[in-house]
Amino acid sequence: MDILSVNKLCKNYADFSLKEVSFNLEPGYIMGFIGRNGAGKTTTLKAILSLISRDGGQVSILGEDTVTQEKFCRENTGVVFGQFDYYKTKKLKTITGVVKEFYPEWSEKTYRDYMELFRLNENKKVSELSAGMRVKYSLALALSHNAKLLILDEPTSGLDPVSRDELMDIFKNTVADGERSILFSTHITSDIEKCSDYITYIKEGKIVRSADRETFLSGYSLINGSLDMLNEEGFKSKLIGCKTNAFGFTALVDSSLLSSFGAVQSAPATIDDIMIYTEKEAI
Repeated sequence: MDILSVNKLCKNYADFSLKEVSFNLEPGYIMGFIGRNGAGKTTTLKAILSLISRDGGQVSILGEDTVTQEKFCRENTGVVFGQFDYYKTKKLKTITGVVKEFYPEWSEKTYRDYMELFRLNENKKVSELSAGMRVKYSLALALSHNAKLLILDEPTSGLDPVSRDELMDIFKNTVADGERSILFSTHITSDIEKCSDYITYIKEGKIVRSADRETFLSGYSLINGSLDMLNEEGFKSKLIGCKTNAFGFTALVDSSLLSSFGAVQSAPATIDDIMIYTEKEAI
């Protein structure tokens, strides 16, 4: 059974829409949710969590509908939206005392273990914590009520490389027991490469591709060729995105079409390549 199932999720605003967003996440895996700013990542996460109303589609957590079984789904979901910037003058123990009252499966032992692991002093105020420590505190809260699904929106934004790497290790350890899964949005592709098992890419409110990391990456290739190739009939229509220079062109293509391009040089595409060329589009 999938921990998270999103099926044809829609949300309409005056200047933006989610267009039948669909993807699934199995237990024990980490899914990186990528897309440029404004692509719909945060809107999707908020719609999954019922923080905003939906205009269509269904979402289920552990097989239960998030609308009809809202209490069950909330109790099994841990959420981290960026850095913890609330109640800056409050001590951590005060905030924890309030939060734990909302979760019947709150484990004080688990909370203490994570506070010790993350080297957090609950007598400190939020304002006294570094950006990385605030994220760790949010994770400690999310993990202490036996949440099976963690939804994290840009959790590593603004952190230094060492702190980000440390959090990636924490993410991988969190799902190691095969009972939890993590969905996290980010624009830092190196974080995706380090820990994601699956990648879901959204562009202008629509899912471009959602697959395991190996399948996702192998589905794209970069090709190089001379400028005159671009004038060949039907050539441009097969390109996802293209850049030209004085010496020729580089383009992103679907790997299944490589043999149709003839004598071109090809190379694997990185996540950065895929995003840059897809957003740039073909000429």
